[in-house]
Amino acid sequence: MKRARMLAAGLSAAAAIALVATLTAPTGAQAVPRSAAAVTCSGAAWVKDVAYNGGAVVTYNNHSWTAKWWTYGDVPGANAQDVWTDGGACGGTDPTQPPTTPPTTPPVTTPPPTTGGKKLVAYYTNWSTYQRNFQVKALDTSGAAAKLTHINYAFGNVTGGKCVIGDAYADYQKTFTAADSVSGVADTWDQSVAGNFNQLRQLKKKHQNLKVIWSFGGWTWSGGFGQAAQDPAGFAKSCRALVEDSRWADVFDGIDIDWEYPNATGLTTDTSGFDAYRKLMQALRTEFGKDLVTSAITADGTSGGKISKADYAGAAQYVDWYLPMTYDFYGAFDADGPTAPHSPLTDYAGAPNPGFDSSTAIAKLKSLGIPSSKLLLGIGYYGRGWTGVSQAAPGGSATGPAPGTYEQGIEDYKVLKTSCPSTGTVAGTAYAKCGSNWWSYDTPATIAGKMTYAKNQGLGGAFAWELSGDTSAAELTKAVSSGLG
Repeated sequence: MKRARMLAAGLSAAAAIALVATLTAPTGAQAVPRSAAAVTCSGAAWVKDVAYNGGAVVTYNNHSWTAKWWTYGDVPGANAQDVWTDGGACGGTDPTQPPTTPPTTPPVTTPPPTTGGKKLVAYYTNWSTYQRNFQVKALDTSGAAAKLTHINYAFGNVTGGKCVIGDAYADYQKTFTAADSVSGVADTWDQSVAGNFNQLRQLKKKHQNLKVIWSFGGWTWSGGFGQAAQDPAGFAKSCRALVEDSRWADVFDGIDIDWEYPNATGLTTDTSGFDAYRKLMQALRTEFGKDLVTSAITADGTSGGKISKADYAGAAQYVDWYLPMTYDFYGAFDADGPTAPHSPLTDYAGAPNPGFDSSTAIAKLKSLGIPSSKLLLGIGYYGRGWTGVSQAAPGGSATGPAPGTYEQGIEDYKVLKTSCPSTGTVAGTAYAKCGSNWWSYDTPATIAGKMTYAKNQGLGGAFAWELSGDTSAAELTKAVSSGLG
């Protein structure tokens, strides 16, 4: 996984102003006072994953609440849209005014994604809001949100044995203009939750089948998992408290753990032991209950490789699905080459490291008894490249990483599509040589082949890292969706 860039702007949250909400009767109606009477909380307990029609009555935080109109995921008393009317504390008294009349026109809804029942998960990064200027709204206007089943929001940090906010400004403090907002309404300076969280909330309103999962760790912040593993229960409780914070509990449907890598080496070397990952995932499942618990994991299926270093098989019972990172097998981190596709579907003659490929990883995980339905195939929305390359075919020598917009050796698909169009394929993915630069990346055509493989293997679907690399028309996301459907 690409590293999380800590680009916090150093801006403090605006001072909050307490607002007193006044319920008024609709136009042409008159508020009719009622005699004070004890409130009986007859409604069932509010459930985050249940849709409620206008007039529905629920119980939450020892209060009775009535829905003004159709709602899904809005926390009673904590939602910015003021969907719920507080009927008073259980055993207390009714308010003096009746609930606002629900609108007669329900909100516009979108049909569920046509992925043949498969999951289509993609990562949206909090740093996309900065230099990349890739806002959550683009997921709606590009058509990506209509195709996705889940968004993984990356990343929250892991430090001090706890889950903590990754970038407060991007996550919930940045205010958006009407033009940049999913809803078309500008944020106000004093709202309690703005930023990407509020934009994701608005996106879910518009695409009511879409789920959002908060991902923690990543390449840069995985070093904190070792301490977390020393007290799995305490770690899980901290994660639950953060993900289900009342300010944004309606935004998230679960947690994703991106530990790179348990009992192995990523940016740092973890020595927590073979069982640590399983115990951590067990604690998260206990704490999160029926909410989603997923995990991005290594795709090193070679003999003695990273898959063998931790108890992924034992932990499988606690996760809804795994996301094996079937990309970044090769790249200009080996500056002199040889050139090789970073996301090969299969092994191929001349591969620098036989077994560094997607199908070997999937086969390894399945051999451990992990159900195919709990495995998603990873797709990179970017390419990896070298410079100083003399031959067009894979296997050439190089002098270093090719220039990239944001990082040497890496470039978005949306750029490579026109700057260095593919000229060949190897191991189920594309490559091209442009001048002395050599790139490998996936295209809609190679994605189609990978989705055929995913379906033939009975996999649970596919996932992508990460959405900002796609075109403005969501070309790759639509190719994944079409291939799964």
